[in-house]
Amino acid sequence: QVQLVESGGGLVQPGGSLRLSCAASGFTVRAYTMDWYRQAPGKGIEWVSRIMISGATSYADSVKGRFTISRDNSKNTLYLQMNSLKPEDTAVYSCAGRGSRGQGTQVTVSS
Repeated sequence: QVQLVESGGGLVQPGGSLRLSCAASGFTVRAYTMDWYRQAPGKGIEWVSRIMISGATSYADSVKGRFTISRDNSKNTLYLQMNSLKPEDTAVYSCAGRGSRGQGTQVTVSS
């Protein structure tokens, strides 16, 4: 059974950092393209970042240079390192892959 479980969200001040994790089960993350998405209050789902099977990465313009996607094959886990956080980064962040998406983890950026 494919399952994705996010963690690592929380409340952080502007300029701060968080690292989100996405633990996968039922499949191997290194064998699939994996994505991070986010949904801010009252807004639609926004694509954030992608890591390809090759390891190549891509980012939305809004997070480029601040966020870094990675994976740990030994832990079968996807990560999103978020630096220089802004209030507009406040959203529920979820990971997706192999046709599934997790429930998400809340990130709130506020002073």
